[in-house]
Amino acid sequence: MSDTIKLACDLIARRSLTPEDAGCQKLLIDRLERLGFNVEQLRFGIVDNIWLRRGSEAPLFAFAGHTDVVPAGNENEWQSPPFKPTPKEGMLYGRGSADMKGSLAAFVVACERFVTEHPDHKGSIALLITSDEEGAATDGTIKVIDVLERRNEKIDYCLVGEPSSTHKLGDVIKNGRRGSLNGWATIYGKQGHVAYPHLANNPLHSFAPIMSKLCAEEWDQGNDFFPPTSFQIANMSAGNGIENVIPGQLTLQFNFRFSTELTPEVIKQRVETILDSGDFKYNIRWKLSGSPFLTTAGKLVDAASEAIKAVNGQTCKLSTSGGTSDGRFIAPTGAEVIELGPLNATIHQTNECVSISDLDDLTEIYQLILKKLLS
Repeated sequence: MSDTIKLACDLIARRSLTPEDAGCQKLLIDRLERLGFNVEQLRFGIVDNIWLRRGSEAPLFAFAGHTDVVPAGNENEWQSPPFKPTPKEGMLYGRGSADMKGSLAAFVVACERFVTEHPDHKGSIALLITSDEEGAATDGTIKVIDVLERRNEKIDYCLVGEPSSTHKLGDVIKNGRRGSLNGWATIYGKQGHVAYPHLANNPLHSFAPIMSKLCAEEWDQGNDFFPPTSFQIANMSAGNGIENVIPGQLTLQFNFRFSTELTPEVIKQRVETILDSGDFKYNIRWKLSGSPFLTTAGKLVDAASEAIKAVNGQTCKLSTSGGTSDGRFIAPTGAEVIELGPLNATIHQTNECVSISDLDDLTEIYQLILKKLLS
């Protein structure tokens, strides 16, 4: 069993349900402190974060990731206990094996091998690790970045170890992500008896044509890097469960995944214009989870593409698809940011697993990226 797989097993065995770290970060500290990494433990609220850095010069290359995992669900549905790492038929099973404890292990071993070969490497290497990525993401990477920004400590290149691959390791590099904007709206009507609708005002009925407008709206056409902006209603509720009562109000929660063609301000204005066309009163509140970001071709993308090709012969495709990641907090500082990790086919699922050989190859890819950028 390789060093990467042994460390991945040690990490998976820790029940680090978000926002718990469960001792995972200490494993990383113990390995990297011996290599000369300076250790900063940054705790905000109940969230543990670490910033590990070796060197003080530019350029600064950072690996970014998280030790927290989502709940396992019904553990009886797993073929092996979710927090008992289980190698089987070339795969490593366990919660977090793909998202993203396998990548964390590859980070560490790649650093160990690179520093051993290049003890006087150029620039600096860092790891930014949080236990708050799968949860609220309010006391994790975003807070560490605030600390770095206040002291003008700038990341030049950042590789986030999210599981980016689709069919074969390295076939997809995420070089950006769409923005995410949530809205909560309350539509007001008048409660009444279903037999006397003329004495009431059903908000479901008055909102129905407006919902059709929102769903049919073409928000943009996307661009060369991003698909068109999407609008989705995620939650809707009205009424109190009584069959003969017209509800007095309707509440809904919706989400925009938006491209660089739009800003949050433009989206808000367009939504409120459509709502204003309805025959009802309403209120609305908004939460921006992250703005879109994009890293175009450059040193980091080139180094990653060349490393993938050299290790497993794969030609990678750049993509901005999928959900959000902590890269949204790092990119606005001016860093080049990509996501590169194992296959995402089983993430957040029962029987989450990762290819053992892929994790070993991923370690080589990470090591080669370091060599290309810092040697």
